Amino acid sequence: MIPNSSSTVRVARPTRSMDASVAFWSEGVGLEVLGRQRDEHGSGNQLAFLGFRSAAWHLELVEDETMMPTPTEEDLLVLYLGGPADAEYMQRIEEHGGRRVPARNPYWDEHGVTIQDPDGYLLVLSPRTWDA
Repeated sequence: MIPNSSSTVRVARPTRSMDASVAFWSEGVGLEVLGRQRDEHGSGNQLAFLGFRSAAWHLELVEDETMMPTPTEEDLLVLYLGGPADAEYMQRIEEHGGRRVPARNPYWDEHGVTIQDPDGYLLVLSPRTWDA
């Protein structure tokens, strides 16, 4: 078996604060919390899964005392919105820990807005569609 268009993608990222990250991604960005596990096995790990039930992808957040986020300027998660992000949406993201930053690659400043999440990872909101 090889990956195909129906294969599911999971992007996993460490977080310093599960509550802050979940608030950013769910209440700010608007992803649905698909599941959450709170250190049920004494490992020190907490997990949260966010995305959309109908999508073939989701974001996994991992809070683990031994792992610290180490994002680079090229660790981008790009959401193609198919239209510009409105001011109310951007305000909601910022109220939940997001911070607008310039992109390393000027392409993203021309074709979107770059947001730094509470752990320093970058989210690009592009008004384009995937096929643009």
